[in-house]
Amino acid sequence: MKKDKAVVVFSGGQDSTTCLFWALERFEEVIAVTFDYNQRHVTEIDCARNIASELGIKHHVLDMSLLNQLAPNALTRSDIEVKDGEDGELPSTFVPGRNLLFMSFAGVLASQVGAKHIVTGVCETDFSGYPDCRDIFIKSLNVTLNLSMDEQFVIHTPLMWLNKAETWKLADDLGAFDFVREKTLTCYNGIISDGCGECPACKLRQKGLEDYQNERKEL
Repeated sequence: MKKDKAVVVFSGGQDSTTCLFWALERFEEVIAVTFDYNQRHVTEIDCARNIASELGIKHHVLDMSLLNQLAPNALTRSDIEVKDGEDGELPSTFVPGRNLLFMSFAGVLASQVGAKHIVTGVCETDFSGYPDCRDIFIKSLNVTLNLSMDEQFVIHTPLMWLNKAETWKLADDLGAFDFVREKTLTCYNGIISDGCGECPACKLRQKGLEDYQNERKEL
């Protein structure tokens, strides 16, 4: 795959940044694509731009503001509380159709730039209950994209079966541990690096970090 080109769906967060480094090891050319859906914090777009610039990666920011109009939730409305799902309900941060649309547009971009590989950081192991992070969804969408555009895309999900501690280990193995920890934005309150420490995303990230650091100490 060293001579191939890849498009990475990129938010500037821990997972997608780890995937960006993963792709840089495997493909000759890597292009990042970020989607602006008027999300709660514009800092997310700025963070993605800054990381792509620092790594010297071509970066596309696509306007997906229609998604904001269609899907009011905690990531698109400041007056909706960020909270986990209760009694089988989805978390308030679930954006219906987000990954479906993001991956579809990433496929369109990939077809335009001649890339056969699409990389995304979705994960079924430590996900927040989002149905569009499941492996079965990605496999289904891969078939659909290929049929819809008569292409032979391969969607890569390096984190699909990793928990957060294992994701930190992967970043470390890629030589990107400090970069990911210090320069990415995972926090639902828009705070870069270790975040607010209180929102569900920060708690998940921090627990994974602590678990990985404890595992390293035991080795």
